[in-house]
Amino acid sequence: MSLNTHLTELERKHEALEREIQDAITHLSTDDLRVVELKRRKLHLKDEISRLRTTSTRVMH
Repeated sequence: MSLNTHLTELERKHEALEREIQDAITHLSTDDLRVVELKRRKLHLKDEISRLRTTSTRVMH
């Protein structure tokens, strides 16, 4: 899998988590711990995306 393909997949997952978080927040029956876990996973993906972009930028220069 190329780096660009991997980044695209991570970004897709990040966006899906954002939608899932918004859905969870709007449903009062959602456990707060579930929302926290989703946000943690989303942040982890964001960090991974940033790390890969930084790495790819260094490699290209």
